[in-house]
Amino acid sequence: MSKKNDTTESLAPQAVSAQFSEHVVEQRLTPNPLNPFSMDKDTLRLALVTAQFALRATRQQTPPTINKPTGLLVLVNGMEQAGKGTAVTQLRQWVDPRLLKVEATIGDCPLKHQPIWQVHTKSMPRHGDVMVYFGNWYADLLYNVMRMATLKSENKEAGKNKNSSDKNKKSKNKKSVDVKKLPITEWQDYLQEELTKLQAFEQDLAANQTKLLKCWFHVDIETLQARLNDAEVDPKFLYQIDWHNAAVVAQFNEVATALLRQQGDWIIIDGKDKSQAATLFCHEVLRAMQTALASSRIEESKQVNPVINFDPVKIPKILIDINDTDIDKSEYHEALADKQARLAELLRARKGRHVVFAFEGMDAAGKGGAIKRLVAPLDPREYQIYNIGAPMLYELQHPYLWRFWTKLPDEQTDRISRIAIFDRTWYGRVLVERIEGFATDEEWQRAYDEINRFEADLVAAGNIVIKYWLAIDKKEQLKRFEAREETPHKQFKLTDDDWRNRDQWSDYVQSAADMLARTHTEDAPWCVIATNGKQQARLDVLDHAIQQLSSALSKSE
Repeated sequence: MSKKNDTTESLAPQAVSAQFSEHVVEQRLTPNPLNPFSMDKDTLRLALVTAQFALRATRQQTPPTINKPTGLLVLVNGMEQAGKGTAVTQLRQWVDPRLLKVEATIGDCPLKHQPIWQVHTKSMPRHGDVMVYFGNWYADLLYNVMRMATLKSENKEAGKNKNSSDKNKKSKNKKSVDVKKLPITEWQDYLQEELTKLQAFEQDLAANQTKLLKCWFHVDIETLQARLNDAEVDPKFLYQIDWHNAAVVAQFNEVATALLRQQGDWIIIDGKDKSQAATLFCHEVLRAMQTALASSRIEESKQVNPVINFDPVKIPKILIDINDTDIDKSEYHEALADKQARLAELLRARKGRHVVFAFEGMDAAGKGGAIKRLVAPLDPREYQIYNIGAPMLYELQHPYLWRFWTKLPDEQTDRISRIAIFDRTWYGRVLVERIEGFATDEEWQRAYDEINRFEADLVAAGNIVIKYWLAIDKKEQLKRFEAREETPHKQFKLTDDDWRNRDQWSDYVQSAADMLARTHTEDAPWCVIATNGKQQARLDVLDHAIQQLSSALSKSE
């Protein structure tokens, strides 16, 4: 047994396809657009299972492969009674059900202060898995758009009859919501804006090895009505709309047409014949798995996404010319108490908006001390602090930002805290992962734009994002390291990695300069606190938080 393991460990990484015969690779793992016409059901079933296990092998890496761990997320949407359930039931019967995850939503109003995709991120498949997701973020979007479109029609109808007192009275008594209170009065504008954001979000998922297949099931109005009126019990209707109402269905088809025209990556499946639709769906899933497997090969990924030349920025003076600010102890404590009281007042006046604090900086720059003073005036139930270190194995099996998405303030939880404080953040990809080689050049260079989109989505949803870079000079860092060594209750803060990182000081400063230059945005600007004085740094952190919160709250009034 030990000899076998030694042999396995000594093997050079190969493509996952090398684990199968050439015939199997050709017949079952190679994408072929003619498969729906040439493959019988038994062959299709065998190909699905083979592709499933090949995709799982990218995660297991035993034996080691040159394929990146890759997962497949299948989004299922479309009309009610269009054969979606039949299709997924057929898929589950033909594949290994242990390797197929299924989740479902019917659509609801997107949660306040959260991007429309956020609540769904906990359902993301691990790399190596396939997951079918009924409804998903598109169900929430369609629910909201249909609500806007329906209310718009109702308001127009009410306007036509406003000269009739009886009809006016009836309109006032009718339970409805004024569309003017919705984010954008025209549903077309709202739909286009949200689809643009979702397209970018999905492209980032695919770039981080969660590939997508989007299937839209459609039937004609006659088939829909016949199935609604049959003897079978209907589940709670998708998107929470009245599918019996012809006017509502016509409105939905108008919305669906606009969606499908803007996004050209949907596979449209005619659900009139449920059996044929199910078989076609299984073929599409097979092709998506085959394509995901092919794109997971590292050398192929480099050909598709070549690494561009990266130009480091000139290091700004603020990162290398650190001042030594001293402040009287009594003045410090008086100023600290005043600023903490003001900060607590602002945080409690934010009307439920989510607040995300992001702290980055050199080792021993005072992030922990600043956070401690930041939360001192708050009740511990009002906030969550996340101390971010190296990702766990299960976190590595998801897109890079997934472990941060799942820690964001969430209206769906029972927690009363809507303030998240990150001690080290998603910027690790362009800092330590860049320097230590944990991320490829392509991955960390791509991350600047991914992070900017992530933060822009948070701000657009109503979050207040406040980011800090804490800078000290190398001499001050050494002084603090030595003080930690000599202080028993602080020794745990000092690790061998901290000492080793001092040898890469210039690399970290350059990485910080590149990060600040590429991710300082109007949505989420950086605040650089550059001082060797701990007390002054803490006051500066509070000052900036007060300024940002005051500005954000004044804009929302």
